[in-house]
Amino acid sequence: MPRHLPGAHELGQNFLRDRRTIDRIVDLVARADGDIVEWGAGDGALTLPLSALGRPLEAVEIDPRAVRALTRRVGAHVTVRRGDILRHAPTPGSTLVSNLPYHLTTPALRHLLRSDGWSRAVLVTQWEVARKRAGVGGATMMTAQWWPWVETTLEGRIPASAFRPRPAVDSGLLLLERRREPHLARRDRRAYQQFVRGVFTGPGRGLEQMLRRGGGLPAGAARRFCDRHGYSPRTLPRDVVLAQWVEAFELSRTRTG
Repeated sequence: MPRHLPGAHELGQNFLRDRRTIDRIVDLVARADGDIVEWGAGDGALTLPLSALGRPLEAVEIDPRAVRALTRRVGAHVTVRRGDILRHAPTPGSTLVSNLPYHLTTPALRHLLRSDGWSRAVLVTQWEVARKRAGVGGATMMTAQWWPWVETTLEGRIPASAFRPRPAVDSGLLLLERRREPHLARRDRRAYQQFVRGVFTGPGRGLEQMLRRGGGLPAGAARRFCDRHGYSPRTLPRDVVLAQWVEAFELSRTRTG
């Protein structure tokens, strides 16, 4: 048993204090129907404004002191639970909201994407993470792996001054929406994600080689794919337009050169 309870700093919490940013998040949530789930409720900076929407709201927070304090401040339609966001399952059809602790950003995103319940997610992350997740200036492997099923939009930049304590970097506002008409069937998810991983991590000095050696494309198909889209020998997987990953995957399944 720990001898002390963790404080905000130890939990990686930077509480959002900017009213305009909070209003923007609430507006994004209000555009969709259904229950609301908040990961990492903290002191209620988002919970209380979200509760004003009058919809069922489940707020998950790991700090027992924050849970007790927040429980006393919310209405009957809000449930505050002590829990680990990396183990929590969002309500089916819900909109998930989170000012993600910086040190949990990547595992929280992985857990979110693997969870089937939510339909929309409004997230605050570090600025560079937000840009990469939205495919701005180069996509990450995770973004490419989930693009056929989840659309990610960068909704704006949040200055470090919007938080207390003030972090060292700016943050970004991300909107994730589950596609109503995915670009690939669910049964293809495992094979597609393995293909993307193979290309990102495979051997080669550029995209054409990595498509062949890591993704299994025939040499002719890899060359024609790069020529068709104007990718040079120095192009890297991060530079591939997200929509073109499905095309490359389909080429890998044809096994024709």
